[in-house]
Amino acid sequence: MDEAAVADLVESELPDATAEVTTPRDPDDDKHYALTVVSPAFEGKTLVDQHQLVHDALGDHLTRDIHAIELETYTPAEYED
Repeated sequence: MDEAAVADLVESELPDATAEVTTPRDPDDDKHYALTVVSPAFEGKTLVDQHQLVHDALGDHLTRDIHAIELETYTPAEYED
């Protein structure tokens, strides 16, 4: 699973989300990702709930294809600040 596939999965599961995905530790490590996700779905949710939405979007890939994620989540208004 590459960075684009991770971004596509998150964006398809979270309506109107944008996801930026990088491999922060080693460009050749395709199982450790850093995600920055911006979505109106995060409005009114706690940080834990926001992260859970992303985890839910990644589903079984978190246990099969992805070793670890570094996650930042923002509502559109928070991201603009």
